[in-house]
Amino acid sequence: MTRPLRLAVIGDPISHSRSPAIHTAALDALGIEGTYIARRVPSHEVESVIEDLRAGRLDGVNVTMPLKGVAAALVDEITEEARLSGSVNTIVRLPDGRLKGYSTDITALQRLWPSDSDPVLILGAGGAAAAACLAARGRTVYVSARRAGTVAALADRLQSVEIVEVPWGAAVVEAVVVNATPLGMAGEPLPDRIVPLASALIDLAYGPDVTPAVSEARAAGIPTVDGIEFLVAQAADSFRLWTGREPPTEVMMEAALNPSSRAAEPPNQH
Repeated sequence: MTRPLRLAVIGDPISHSRSPAIHTAALDALGIEGTYIARRVPSHEVESVIEDLRAGRLDGVNVTMPLKGVAAALVDEITEEARLSGSVNTIVRLPDGRLKGYSTDITALQRLWPSDSDPVLILGAGGAAAAACLAARGRTVYVSARRAGTVAALADRLQSVEIVEVPWGAAVVEAVVVNATPLGMAGEPLPDRIVPLASALIDLAYGPDVTPAVSEARAAGIPTVDGIEFLVAQAADSFRLWTGREPPTEVMMEAALNPSSRAAEPPNQH
């Protein structure tokens, strides 16, 4: 008899995560016995999660901010795009006990991309921004970050993407804007003029309410992908990797929009 799947999402903070509701609903819908919990894990404790995976106490893990880079350095095997981005958001325990890292952020963004021809303005220079750059390969990619030197470091790592740095707060006319920063999670707006001059918005941030950037874009009739849509898209790819089953995306979206109390982080977790 196959034992129940044991899955988790790790990050710091993590209490906002809707991933437990999404994956629990998907497991239930397909009759797969298993659990998916949220664990708050500081960066210096990620190795303890890796040990749980190696020992079989966990079968798979999602990784969110700010741990994606740390996770990428700890797995045994990594996909080429995840290696290039320096970012892993999904870890799978292989049958031989080895751990493989993936970036379902990249595959989700490629599917959700609203246009093939527009330039791209990516806000941020971390793991999510790297994934967005790789998803946007073949387009003109502008990147803007608040911390000096981070865009240059990103461009140096992503040799296959031609990156043009623009100052923080500068707009690019008719660009697909990708917010790869946490701005909006707590109701913060993006810099002025960024959204009004965009051709489309992909906002990776989400919080208890619709982010100001998404509200602004929708009011202006600008095509928008919000953080919940992105979350479900990358979750579907993770679910497929762990289970080998086609994910019930409509069920997952319903759970993301209406997370239940069972998705709360259990007490006494890391």
